[in-house]
Amino acid sequence: MLFLVAGLVLFLGAHSVRIIADPWRSAMVARLGPLRWRGLYSLVSLAGLVLLIWGYGHARADPVLLWSPPVWTRYATSLLMLPSLVLIVAGNMSGTRMKVALGHPMLLGTLLWALAHLLSNGTLADIVLFGGFLVWAGVDYRSARQRDRAAGTIYPPGTLNRDAIAVFIGSVAWIIFVFWLHQLLIGVRPF
Repeated sequence: MLFLVAGLVLFLGAHSVRIIADPWRSAMVARLGPLRWRGLYSLVSLAGLVLLIWGYGHARADPVLLWSPPVWTRYATSLLMLPSLVLIVAGNMSGTRMKVALGHPMLLGTLLWALAHLLSNGTLADIVLFGGFLVWAGVDYRSARQRDRAAGTIYPPGTLNRDAIAVFIGSVAWIIFVFWLHQLLIGVRPF
C-alpha cells in the first residue's frame, strides 16, 4: 500500500501544482523554460504513475476487503465509462461544444471514471486509488474553472461535428477497453 500512496502523491501532486502553487509554477516555467519544465513534470508524473500501478498491483495481490459490491455495480461501472471516455476525448480536442459548456471535460471524465470504479470495487486499495482521483478531479475542476473566470477565458464556439467526433472516438475507445483491453491490462472482464 505504501507504493500506491507514494505513487498517488507523486502523480496527483505533480498534477496539483496549479491548484496549490500556481505562482511558483509560473516562476519555475520562466526560470527553466517551458520545455525543461514539461520534461521535469513528465518525469515526476511518470515516476508517480509507475509507482501507482506497481503499488496497486501489489495491493490487489493481498486485498483488504471493506465490502462486497453487488454484481449489478459492475454493469453500472461499465456503462458509466462510456460518458467518461467521451468527456476525456472531448477534453483533449479543440472546438467541441462540450468544452465550451463544461470548460474542462477531461477532469469531469476523470471524476466520473473514479466514481464509477468506486461503485464496483470494495477493497482498501480501490478506495485509496479511485477515491484519491475522485477528490483530486473535483478539486482540480473547481480550481480550473476559477482560474478561467479570473482570466476571463472564453473557449471558441464548438461545433456539433466536433462533438460527434468526440462521441465516436470515445465510443470506440469504450468498446475496445470494455470488451478487450480491460481484461488484458487489469485482469477483470467488465461484462
